[in-house]
Amino acid sequence: MVKVTLYHILMSTFERPWGTYTNILCPDKDTPCRVKKIVVKPGKRLSLQLHNHRHEHWVVVKGEGYVTVGGAVLHRKANDYVFIPVETKHRIENKGTEELIFVEVQYGDYLEEDDIVRFQDDFGRV
Repeated sequence: MVKVTLYHILMSTFERPWGTYTNILCPDKDTPCRVKKIVVKPGKRLSLQLHNHRHEHWVVVKGEGYVTVGGAVLHRKANDYVFIPVETKHRIENKGTEELIFVEVQYGDYLEEDDIVRFQDDFGRV
C-alpha cells in the first residue's frame, strides 16, 4: 500500500493586527514542517520574537520589507530569502504602500503558535 500524502492540507486564514496568515501545509506525525502564506499590511510589522523549537525560512513573493535577524536588518524584496535559526530574535516590517507577502516554512520538533517569545509588540500582545 502506498501512502498518498505526508501533509494535512489546511487552508485556514487567521487575522492579526498586522495582516493575515494562511496555513498551507500542516505537519503530520512524520513530517516536522509547516508552510504558511503571510501578508503584512503597509506600515505594519510583526512582533520582535524568537522560537525555542523551530527554524524558519522566509521567501518574499510580493512587495518588500525589512527583516531583523539577530542584530542585522536586511532589506528584502520579491524572490529574496531569509533563514532564521532557532532561538534568534527576528521580525519583518512593511514600510511600503503595498502588501508584503512571503512564504514561511517552519521546521523543528514543535511547530505550534505558543512557541513565540515576544520582546516588542506594537499591539500589546505578550
